[in-house]
Amino acid sequence: MMTGGQPILKLENISKRFVRRLDAAEKVAAWAGADLKEEVVHAVDDVSLEIAEGEVVGLVGESGCGKSTLGRVVSGIHKPSDGMMFYRGNDISRLDPLAAREFALKVQMIFQDPFASLNPRMRVADIVGESPRYHGLWSGQDAKQRLEDVMLRVGLDPSFQRRYPHQFSGGQRQRIGIARALAVEPDFIVCDEAVAALDVSIQAQVLNLFMDLREELGLTYLFISHDLGVVRHLSDRVVIMYLGRVVEIGETGALFADPNHPYTRALLAEVPRIDARHRDFEPVKGEIPSPLDPPSGCHFHPRCPFASARCRSEAPALREIGPGRWSACHLNDA
Repeated sequence: MMTGGQPILKLENISKRFVRRLDAAEKVAAWAGADLKEEVVHAVDDVSLEIAEGEVVGLVGESGCGKSTLGRVVSGIHKPSDGMMFYRGNDISRLDPLAAREFALKVQMIFQDPFASLNPRMRVADIVGESPRYHGLWSGQDAKQRLEDVMLRVGLDPSFQRRYPHQFSGGQRQRIGIARALAVEPDFIVCDEAVAALDVSIQAQVLNLFMDLREELGLTYLFISHDLGVVRHLSDRVVIMYLGRVVEIGETGALFADPNHPYTRALLAEVPRIDARHRDFEPVKGEIPSPLDPPSGCHFHPRCPFASARCRSEAPALREIGPGRWSACHLNDA
């Protein structure tokens, strides 16, 4: 599921479930006959994906589809419930402690809220420099120069290094988060709605910064967003997720020009275009089901205008429908 090149990251049948266990009182009530049971959230469901070095992959879907959880699995914040993840061909679950630390440094994450993700009690110098100092990447007099270099690289004045996060604007705080990620010299960055909380004009500046850093440092991005316009501008390929499952993968231009999966078509139909300014735009009909109790068969079938009996009972496999194009829809079998 990759267009050219060797994968820097490979996911095989990754799933992530969150379980709320019954407490002692609930266990007693359940034993006495109450209809109580453990709640299981199927956040990510059997996802396979390859990402080539230097590639920007956009991960798109409605809120609650599991894209942020998948990003946290990729960055090592969450351990997968099932499946395997490979970084540069190495199985992450089998890495020795030294290699595991190397992976933790090489794959970094930039979060959506640039204020909540920064410690309000720490100055910028400590926020950015704490991790590289701890891991021995910066030391002595070299640390001061490295700090100034990374701040300049993301467009921050080094004289601001003694300030606290609350003394910056939203865009500047996001640049601090980017500097913190870059300080440990990563190869792969997961951007989780990294511009969603910013004003439109600031979004453009930060997006241009991401592209400049990609060229300068050879970075690979998994760019998570619900903004299809941003994804179209930034990404080489697009991955569409729905209720924990990948439903379509394709090169950005091809996918936007000719979406295959009904869910992808519905998402793209919402994007305003100059040539369609007289039409009424409507959201995807219905609401995304709860991951506590996902629908049987194809998860999209309750909202799909083309759903058949087969869709209600059998989950479609994600399969190749053309060069570099993958889709999970029974309509492709017709």
